[in-house]
Amino acid sequence: MDTELRTLTARLLAHRSMPRTDRLARRALVDDGFRHALDQRLAAVGLQLFDNPYAAHIAVGIADDMREPVFGQTREYAASNVGLMRDELAWLMVIWSLIVLPKRERQVSRRALNDEGQDDMFGAEQPVEHGDAVSGALTEASLLADFGSRLGGKMKLNITLGKLSRLGFIERRNGLVFEGPLLDVLLDYRILADRVIHGTLADVLTGAGHAMPEANAFELAAAADDDEAEA
Repeated sequence: MDTELRTLTARLLAHRSMPRTDRLARRALVDDGFRHALDQRLAAVGLQLFDNPYAAHIAVGIADDMREPVFGQTREYAASNVGLMRDELAWLMVIWSLIVLPKRERQVSRRALNDEGQDDMFGAEQPVEHGDAVSGALTEASLLADFGSRLGGKMKLNITLGKLSRLGFIERRNGLVFEGPLLDVLLDYRILADRVIHGTLADVLTGAGHAMPEANAFELAAAADDDEAEA
């Protein structure tokens, strides 16, 4: 087990994220003893494993109690610890909202991206889908048209997308913006979803013609579980 722990730890440090389908990543998710040993090794150097069952990747990052000692010396830490400026963070939030919020609703309701709404009586028993099956793409042109005037224009968008791509939040392919390995696993849906749906960004998104979900996807899932329990 020691060799596998060293291998997984080294790979996480080298790549920062790994697909949850990877053999060692899967072991960390299902083997309690292996996960405990991994958590101890990461904690010893101020790191922690980030895992979201709805995300296609796992990731490693700074432990919560180490963020201030590591990043607190710089003024920029108040906004971001990955070098993003305020307008770039705004672009990140817009992209997260337009990709992750609809994706989460599909995952919770067990619907694929190309599902036109047909009912599936066994849908709730299916495993959670990840990747392109449920995660849609955005066009750079539509982002510019909808939000460019508020967030710096074409040049700023291009610079920001380059940064977000290098950081692993998105992937750019032929004018399209796809979910990157870190977009869902590092941005906490449980905290951000409500702030986006009911906060200031909701006005920005709806003003650009993007309908926001009416409820938190986790609340929808909990309600479905309650209905099944009562049935």
